[in-house]
Amino acid sequence: MPEICPNCGLPLEICACENIAREQQDIRINTTKRRYGKMVTIISGIDPSDIDLDDLARFLKNKCAAGGTVKDGIIELQGDHKKKSTAALKEKGYTNIKE
Repeated sequence: MPEICPNCGLPLEICACENIAREQQDIRINTTKRRYGKMVTIISGIDPSDIDLDDLARFLKNKCAAGGTVKDGIIELQGDHKKKSTAALKEKGYTNIKE
């Protein structure tokens, strides 16, 4: 017997919950200057109840070749990575991204 998704009730093979959650996110990407003039890319607007932020941050850090962290539901990447992170999020299936 196939496993059933607890959210939609469909078998896990055809479950689309994660894809729907990706399309519904209203993501904002900004850069700010921190101490000593260092740039930081801030990615906000992702609902942590739908998407694993630690996994997404790991993916973005890998794609941008940068360090970073997750604080209070916001992903912070070291450096100015607006274009790279936008491209990486689109590759992952996120559509509603504002810079």
